[in-house]
Amino acid sequence: MTVTDEDRPAPDRVPAEDPVPVEDPVLVEDPVPVEDRGTLEVHPSVVRKVAERIADLTPGTLRAPRRIAGIDAGEHGASAKVGGFGGDVDVTLDVALHYPSPVHELADELRRRVTEEVHRITGYRVRSVRVTVSALLPNPRPRSRVE
Repeated sequence: MTVTDEDRPAPDRVPAEDPVPVEDPVLVEDPVPVEDRGTLEVHPSVVRKVAERIADLTPGTLRAPRRIAGIDAGEHGASAKVGGFGGDVDVTLDVALHYPSPVHELADELRRRVTEEVHRITGYRVRSVRVTVSALLPNPRPRSRVE
């Protein structure tokens, strides 16, 4: 006898089986204390990437056109450099901002956001955030479509 798809019960008509009782999980004490399990080191390049991403996500910042020898080479977002030692870092940001915008207020917002997020994500304490505004750019014009 051949069983066809028509002979099989539809998935929503499969009879439900009795649920298997689940016992409460047994809590087992961990023999190794948390402080003795090892260390975590977050590389400075990770801190740099976090700072760049937070800067790029801050309202008012823009991606700037990249040109090499006068030839269009795409766009780039914020760039960051990270220095410091131990659990303390200093961040230097280079960003393009929307024109016209309140530059001082946006720089303060960038400092606040980068400081909070770098600490939250990496655990590093940000001692300082130096912001360089390398460009003020108007809204990009929409490209006209030629059909």
